[in-house]
Order: sequence, then C-alpha cells, then structure tokens
Amino acid sequence: MLTAVLGMQWGDEGKGKVVDILAEHNDYIVRFQGGNNAGHTIVTPQGKKYVLHVVPSGILQGKKCVIGNGVVIDPAFLREEINNLRAQGVKITPENLYISENASVIMPYHLVIDKLKGGGVGTTGRGIGPAYTDKIARTGIRMGELFDSEKFLEEKINTLLKEKNKEIKDLGGEPLETSKILKDLNELKRDRNYCLGFFITDTQEVLNKAIKKRENILFEGAQGYLLDIDHGTYPYVTSSNTSKGGIHTGTGIGKNMDHVVGIVKAYTTRVGNGPFPTELDNELGESLRKKGGEYGATTGRPRRCGWLDLKLLKKAVIANSPDSLAITKLDVLDGLDSIQVHDPIGGYNSLKGWQKDISNLRDYKDLPDNAKKYLKFMSEQLEVPISMVSVGQRKDQTIFLQSYKKLKK
Repeated sequence: MLTAVLGMQWGDEGKGKVVDILAEHNDYIVRFQGGNNAGHTIVTPQGKKYVLHVVPSGILQGKKCVIGNGVVIDPAFLREEINNLRAQGVKITPENLYISENASVIMPYHLVIDKLKGGGVGTTGRGIGPAYTDKIARTGIRMGELFDSEKFLEEKINTLLKEKNKEIKDLGGEPLETSKILKDLNELKRDRNYCLGFFITDTQEVLNKAIKKRENILFEGAQGYLLDIDHGTYPYVTSSNTSKGGIHTGTGIGKNMDHVVGIVKAYTTRVGNGPFPTELDNELGESLRKKGGEYGATTGRPRRCGWLDLKLLKKAVIANSPDSLAITKLDVLDGLDSIQVHDPIGGYNSLKGWQKDISNLRDYKDLPDNAKKYLKFMSEQLEVPISMVSVGQRKDQTIFLQSYKKLKK
C-alpha cells in the first residue's frame, strides 16, 4: 500500500505527528521534496520531543527511510541532524537510511546568496531556493557527484564560483574560495561516524523493489500545498512541488497512491511574507499563537495566525485528491465563544465554540457538540471524510474515526 501525508495549508499543519502514527503500519518512509527549511516536531506519549528537518520521521520507529531525488541536501546540516538524533538514542545506519544519488547539494554559496537576497519572500536563509535554481539551470551538484574525483569537483566548483562570487559581491557579500569548500567537503566525506558515502544510492531502485515486494510505503510531504512553486501563493512560495505530483517527480515512482491523507490545522497559520486573507493581526491572533506554540520548528519565527480558510483548502483538495483528512490542533480552539470560517465561496460563517478542555478526550463521541459541528461543517464543505483528530502535541492525544481503519491495511 502506498500512502501519502500532505499538508493542505501553508505548512506547519502537524504532519510529523501523523507520519509518526502511520509509520507503525509502513515499512518505508519517504521524503520527496524540500530541504532543511522544513521541520517536523514529534512528541512521544512520555513527553520526549524530537525535531526532524531532512531525515524522514519514520526513523524514530526504526523504519527504513528514504530521502528522494527531489530533496535538496546540505551535507553539513544533515550530519548535524543525524548526530543529534543519534545522541537522543535514535539508530541511524546505512541499513535504514537511503539518500538519492540524484538529490541536489546545497553548497556554501547557496547559503550566502539566500541570506543576502531571500528576505523579500521570507525564506529561511538555508540555501533552498538558490539550490533549486541551479538544479533547474542544470548547473547544480548532485549527492552522487561528491564522490567523483577531487579534480572533477575542483574544476566544477571553480567554474561555478566565478559566477557565484560575482553575484555575492554585487549583493555586498564576501567571495568564497574553492579550496575552503573542498576542504569542508573532504572533512565530511572522511567522517567515519557520518558514513555519507554509504547512505547514497539509487533510491528509485530501492523503492521499486519495495513496491514489487508489496511492502507498505509512506510518503511524507514538507511544507504545504499553498507553498507549492506552481500552485501556491506565488511568489511567496517555496521552491519545490509540495503537492501530490511532487511525489512522482521527487522519487521516480510512477505508481498511484492508494490513500492520501490531507493534513489540516483547525485554524490557519503561515510563516514569512505573503497574502493571508483570514489573518488575525490582533489580540486573538496572538492568543492562538501562544496557545498553539506557533513558532517555526526550523527558525523559531513566530507564525501568523488566523481563521480556517475553506476557500483555499478547496483548491488544495482539488489538486491533491485526499481520501481523508487529519485535523490537527483542534484543542487550541478550546474556550472560544465563536469561531469564524472562510467558506469555499468566499463568505464568512460564524460557528459556536466550546468551553470544554478536549485534550484528554480519546473518543469522538465525547467531544463537545459544537466541536463535532465544526468538524462536520469542515468535512461537508470540503467533501472529504475525517480519519483522525489531534487534540494535543503528544502522539497519544489523538482521536481516530471510522475511516482511519483503511490506513491500517
């Protein structure tokens, strides 16, 4: 069975928790786009917190994890992430982590350029956009090329730096040296604890073999649909395809998904610049931010908060065809007298809120009537059933509905 977990908003919907839940029923967990500009936060029932950026969330359960060709990778950042996870007791070896040889490398000059010019769009400054730019321009370096001869790398970096250093100087930055870049790369390659070369492989072949063996594969998206480079709120978007189509281009697998889970936060947030029709730039928005812990897992930036926008979600449903929805952070709306919803035709609906703390509830029937009405309104307007409802950060703070059974096959 092939399952996809995709964000339906501007990211930060809580995909990490849902992936962690569904990982129990899957053999492989696959990341297919984005880079370390994304962050998945997972909190265990015991309260232990993990933040992952590039390594797929399934690594916490010892699942086989794949970083596909559609991802851009900063080798130094990846080493830091792997070492941090290992320090927390997570087992990571070449037997459970596979990195595509065709994934593009985020080079030091990408980081410099992004920090110098990415502010207008509101990027994380992690070099993601410039790395994807070089990928499309066919001038990028791929992970597999890091292990070609040093002479090849030196010549390629020398050629690229002539153009990159000119751009960096024009932006007011300090030029970089090929020798320093090569020295840092060689240090990474020689790190026996990192074993970078052993992780890199033909991940298309790995996944194809798994499909032929009828193993269960879960594809986890980074960011959300409204940040898709083609379909999002352009130009305030990320540099990759965050929608369902990105799975196929980002892994080389053509087989259709058996089930797509669309992740929807019970309200709306976004990080960075760009339009936000339902934004609450007031005391209520600040209250949602504090109660929901709405600060970026990658950068710590405060997230802008607002009401649920079903008009934009309808577009996400059309593009991704989710078979079910996972609603997250419903508990953050506890205590509100009324909840506004931007409906699919552009108007506002006012629904009654609820005063009960729902964070300890585990059965749908125990939810307050107004919480059920809110979920029902959402499901009916989007014409998609709900398979699970998150009522807290921890994995066990989840309510499973009837349609969840289809995901456990």
